[in-house]
Amino acid sequence: MTGPFGSHRRDFLKASTAAAAGFGLLPNAHARGTDAIKVGLVGCGGRGTGAADNICEAAGTTYNIKIHALADVFEDRVRNCRDAIKNGDHSKDKFDVADERCFIGLDGYKKVIEACDLVMLATPPGFRPLHIAAVIKAGKNLFTEKPVGVDPTGIRKVLAAYEEAKAKKLSVVAGTQRRHEAGYVESMKRIHEGAIGEIVSGQVYWNGGGIWAVKRQPNWSDTEYQIRNWYHYLWLCGDHIVEQHVHNLDVACWALGSPPVRAVGMGGRQAAPEPERGNSYDHFAVDYEFPNGVHIASMCRQIPDTESNVSETFVGTTGQWHSGGYRFTGKSPARVRARGINPYVQEHIDLLESITTSKPINELKQVAESTLVAIMGRMSAYTGKAITWEQALNSKLDTFPATLDIHGKIEEPPFPRPGVSELI
Repeated sequence: MTGPFGSHRRDFLKASTAAAAGFGLLPNAHARGTDAIKVGLVGCGGRGTGAADNICEAAGTTYNIKIHALADVFEDRVRNCRDAIKNGDHSKDKFDVADERCFIGLDGYKKVIEACDLVMLATPPGFRPLHIAAVIKAGKNLFTEKPVGVDPTGIRKVLAAYEEAKAKKLSVVAGTQRRHEAGYVESMKRIHEGAIGEIVSGQVYWNGGGIWAVKRQPNWSDTEYQIRNWYHYLWLCGDHIVEQHVHNLDVACWALGSPPVRAVGMGGRQAAPEPERGNSYDHFAVDYEFPNGVHIASMCRQIPDTESNVSETFVGTTGQWHSGGYRFTGKSPARVRARGINPYVQEHIDLLESITTSKPINELKQVAESTLVAIMGRMSAYTGKAITWEQALNSKLDTFPATLDIHGKIEEPPFPRPGVSELI
């Protein structure tokens, strides 16, 4: 199998495997100023290209990194990403992507893992459990975009990878960037110290306008079309409650210190039923019950020309906190003034610092649990049934195709119908 620019992969893989053997057992052995950390990117679309720019900006002159290898299912994505890195203000001096380290196809992630010390995952989320498990098994440090799965079967794989990464002392940071945003970090510290008393309720929202969709081209197979239009297929995206609203649900879990015990949800599609919308909903509303009878109201919507609200609010026994302006009201009114740098950059600073100081951080469990919170809300909305945390965690639901061929057929999945769709 050859790379996109004509180089033969087999010779390169022999060399990269030999090189990898030298550092495979020492994932954090990269002190500042010594050998460059070889960074590989799997998933070269907009978010992946952005993540490459973010880590290069984070590295600056403090951390010695090189963007070393790229992989994507599609050649055009790799080419565009490679050009962006080569010419980017933050990344051009960290560009080290030779032709033979550009990989095309469903197995390209394996080649990036072999070639690099630190792997960044930015593919459609349905691929994430497979890719995370492979990175951790290889003993490489990891940055993974959120969410980290689309179904309970995938989440269990990620939770197993968390334990393996912990045992191997690997560093893992997830793209839940609020966890690295100064205003959120300080706000959560104050909430946990009792600034609003005991939390009794809250609301989390990701209500926005319309979302992109890709029209099918005549030369595309079913598989290519669904991957290019990944946002609208359950096995790839998990629906927007999982792909997008996971951010707000993660904040709820952070504030309350645990996942919910039960969820009852509803949702559907109000916008025009264009074929490129796949089997995705455009709105969800979920009542999440957390321990001690705390209920968090969750809403997310992606419909054009509608009211936007992306926020979190928590009500306590002595006050409230709202994410807009990081405002505390009630007994201890205040506004958090902490202002850090771009959290999309800060998360990579934190990751690189952990690697170069051999002080591993591991965010896989928290992002896996927050992802499952979103999944259980979707499962309830799709079926019209209540679902507990234990039911979600142990569900046999597995949406990933048993076999996957980029030229093959994948049937259009049925549109979910509450009261009809089965709760698995």
